[in-house]
Amino acid sequence: MVSENTKILTAEQEAKLLQPIDEYVGGIQAKINELRADGTDKVIEIQNTIDGLKRDRIYTQQEKEKRIAQLRSELDKAKAVEAQNKELVSKLIADAESYLKAHYDTDYYQSVAASCREEKVLAEQNYRASVERLNKERQETVTKLSDPHEIKDEKYVHKNRLFDAKMKRAKDLQEVKDRQHAAFDHKYHLIDLLRMSKFTFGESMAQKWENYKYTFNRRDFLLKNGLYIAIVIIFIALCIITPIVKNMPLLTVNNVLNILQQASPRMFLALGVAGLILLAGTDLSIGRMVGMGMTAATIIMHQGINTGSVFGHIFDFTGVPVIGRVFLALLVCIVLCTIFTTIAGFFTAKFKMHPFISTMANMLVIFGLVTYSTKGVSFGAIDSTIPSMIIPRINNFPTIILWAVAAVIVVWFIWNKTTFGKNLYAVGGNPEAASVSGISVFWVTVGAFVMAGILYGFGSWLECLRMFGSGSAAYGQGWEMDAIAACVVGGISFTGGIGKISGVVVGVFIFTALTYSLTTLGIDTNLQFVFSGIIILVAVMLDCLKYVQKK
Repeated sequence: MVSENTKILTAEQEAKLLQPIDEYVGGIQAKINELRADGTDKVIEIQNTIDGLKRDRIYTQQEKEKRIAQLRSELDKAKAVEAQNKELVSKLIADAESYLKAHYDTDYYQSVAASCREEKVLAEQNYRASVERLNKERQETVTKLSDPHEIKDEKYVHKNRLFDAKMKRAKDLQEVKDRQHAAFDHKYHLIDLLRMSKFTFGESMAQKWENYKYTFNRRDFLLKNGLYIAIVIIFIALCIITPIVKNMPLLTVNNVLNILQQASPRMFLALGVAGLILLAGTDLSIGRMVGMGMTAATIIMHQGINTGSVFGHIFDFTGVPVIGRVFLALLVCIVLCTIFTTIAGFFTAKFKMHPFISTMANMLVIFGLVTYSTKGVSFGAIDSTIPSMIIPRINNFPTIILWAVAAVIVVWFIWNKTTFGKNLYAVGGNPEAASVSGISVFWVTVGAFVMAGILYGFGSWLECLRMFGSGSAAYGQGWEMDAIAACVVGGISFTGGIGKISGVVVGVFIFTALTYSLTTLGIDTNLQFVFSGIIILVAVMLDCLKYVQKK
């Protein structure tokens, strides 16, 4: 049993505590194995043989059918034995589980857990004693030295000794952690053998929680979630401050729906640029793409004859059916945005030009062309019947959200379930290795830009519907920063090859909600840029720290 002077168990004492449990449950397990030999085990073996035979191409179909018929005859006999022994096996399992419930924790695990607590305390005491001894030895050594170089060398040696002591403590604590985890896990190992890997929901959750605690690392947790924790704290503070300052609640169903409605067009933009960031790139032309798309969509869906002109020509689409104008506007938005993103993608892929340069050139060209061609005027409102037709509110629910949900599902499928998506991660992670493995870096890069253009077109079209038009070249200014920032906050790494669609979704919601909350609180728009800048800086800093730690 446990020593009288300490709760710390030796390996022999721990084994002695566990022995009666293993012997009792092991004896029952042996009986169960004997009963399962000609029943359950035989059923599994024959079923696997049948499944393998069906896939086998060596035998003819006639030979397969003959062999499968024989195996099914044996399978029926094995199932009969299994059914015959089922009740007895269930009783034996219940007996073993009752014993484990009555004895495992009280007779074994609690003693191990108490021992581990004592060992942790002892490890900390030993570390502090080692540090104190090393400091004392250093002081004694330094008093005997006069040469500055020798003193410097002694300082270096002392730092190394302190580091060794720290590593010794970490090793001791890890051994304690391993020991307690193994003791916890052994119970479920026994249950696993008894039930053939069938656990209840509660048992599965208990194992997952234990595994989470076992693998938990505070530094990694803060690196991954520190920014989210800080943002949640900011939102909580805003939810408390807003009712006091503005005498109105912030966290209401209506406000949440408004945030989701505003976030929906931006979701398309963030999903588009996320693919480029995954390739260690970016896109500075998003805002100008939105302005171009909004202008084109407003011209086509305009209420009556256009009041403004494009290169001196006034368009009139009133003769086209409303639904035709809607889809024509969508098509034009997608085509225009895709043409420009494809150009940027071509220069990036063909000439190894950094996306910062190719997309900045796009930004300048687009803004110049749209401003010059339209004289910078706004084209007014679109036909008022169109938004209620495409994105109606049903029982106050804005259906524009469903468009964003559909985009998330489609892009998630492309990223995770298609060859292009896998190649996207491969090229982003290591383009040289991807090229050697047979992946066309050129076409993957161009494909990512084309996909981004399609999403930008959809996003600008939806924004036009949401805002009832008002398209101009200036619309969308600064949106590229919001889209890029949402991706960075959502964990899409600028180092390439790292990121998830769920992160993009979270990032868009965070930035939209933050902007909405600060506007509701009455914070000046210019100060909102300060908040966004700080969040971006912290997000990229944490991303860089994760990258350095990984290397």
